[in-house]
Amino acid sequence: MSRVATHLPVVGFGSTLREDRWWVGPVTTVAVILTFIAYATFRVFENKYFRAGPYLSPFFSPYLETHGLPFVTPAMLILPAPLSFRFTCYYYRKAYYRSFAMSPPACAVGGIRQGKYNGERKLLLIQNLHRYALYLAILVLVFLWHDVWESVWFPAAAGGTRFGVGGGTIVLFVNTALLTVFTFSCHAFRHLVGGGLNSFANAPLGALRHLVWRGVTKLNASHMAWAWISLFGVGLSDFYIRMVAAGAFHDPRLF
Repeated sequence: MSRVATHLPVVGFGSTLREDRWWVGPVTTVAVILTFIAYATFRVFENKYFRAGPYLSPFFSPYLETHGLPFVTPAMLILPAPLSFRFTCYYYRKAYYRSFAMSPPACAVGGIRQGKYNGERKLLLIQNLHRYALYLAILVLVFLWHDVWESVWFPAAAGGTRFGVGGGTIVLFVNTALLTVFTFSCHAFRHLVGGGLNSFANAPLGALRHLVWRGVTKLNASHMAWAWISLFGVGLSDFYIRMVAAGAFHDPRLF
């Protein structure tokens, strides 16, 4: 536990009476996010190895043709939807405000000196788009679950397809499940099912909405964990499919 004399003011960037390693969190956040951005950017412009048999990388789902548009790849048409959801996510705001903006970098630690605080207005008004980005994220989930379904149909020797489960099937299923939990543990979804009500008992479908709201509330308590786990999940899923498509290793067929 850090020991902080709360009656003393914190002045200047990095000024603190904390004795713990408060900087580990912001540094780790910067490293992980920049690594993901670098990898995602590479994959967007690489624009190959995104399909291996029945497996489609989540970076390219749903796959949209660019019809010869210069410097435009299918991933560029898709990634803005899930990225807008993460960028405006309530947890990620805290993460990058602390790690990139240093405003402040941690509790009871002096941040970078800034001008008058205007809240999430003016330029940051874009954060209010989170509720709409939620709808896009849910739509993307529909396509991702369709990809999971497609991942169990392998080419048959006599033509057509046959049912089977491979390593990529498990990878896509786990990734989509993690993204689903992350999406539906969102604060905006919690408000969608239970916000604006003074009484569930008097609301249409009140009992059902209260049941869903309670479930989302439990998931919401771990929203930060789901945010990070699902981020690793989508990156690793794409990496797995890329390696299989490039012939780096063989996708194991479970049955």
